[in-house]
Amino acid sequence: MPVLTPTPTAAATAPAHVAADVAGPACSLQRTGSLWQLGIEAQELTTAIGQLAEQLESDDDDSRSQALAELEAALLAEEGNKATLAAKADATCWVIEHLRGQAAYRQQQAKRLTDLARSDASRAEALEDSLVLVLTRLQPQATRFSFPNHELTSRRSQSVEIDDELDLAPEWLTVKTTSQPDKSAIKEALKAGQQITGAQLISRRSWRIH
Repeated sequence: MPVLTPTPTAAATAPAHVAADVAGPACSLQRTGSLWQLGIEAQELTTAIGQLAEQLESDDDDSRSQALAELEAALLAEEGNKATLAAKADATCWVIEHLRGQAAYRQQQAKRLTDLARSDASRAEALEDSLVLVLTRLQPQATRFSFPNHELTSRRSQSVEIDDELDLAPEWLTVKTTSQPDKSAIKEALKAGQQITGAQLISRRSWRIH
């Protein structure tokens, strides 16, 4: 999916029916109902249509006529509900793709800014090393340099540098033991029907917008 650059408003580049949802969610929900509500209505209409179809088997002509009229109305309502639901779902897919595009763009921007920050920090470090080198050559014993607006100070610290860890005696080594589940082996065992305490095989279905 191509990366989308940020736009002032989502409605600016959205399809007409999507722009209405993005620009005026309150009005859109009032006019067509939410995606969740449309789904509930679709289930209710399916149930009602099934019940009305059963009433067509009645021996009473009036009951059959009334059930037929109500069935026709329910079928029309179901058709309209499906169209509205499809349009709403399509608009939702557009918003999902737009948000993912924004996320990808911002990740790229974050990486670019991180690289710039790393470069700036590296240049500042190199410049500071050059400054210290020049000043300490002029005053080798100095530990502080004062300027009109800044002050450069130093402190002494000690650290251990290891030439080769393998040359150290065991007494100077700290042993760390870590463990983690072998998920591949566990998965194969569970698929084969083996029961493993503390583990279970979970099946999930993933969806993708095209």
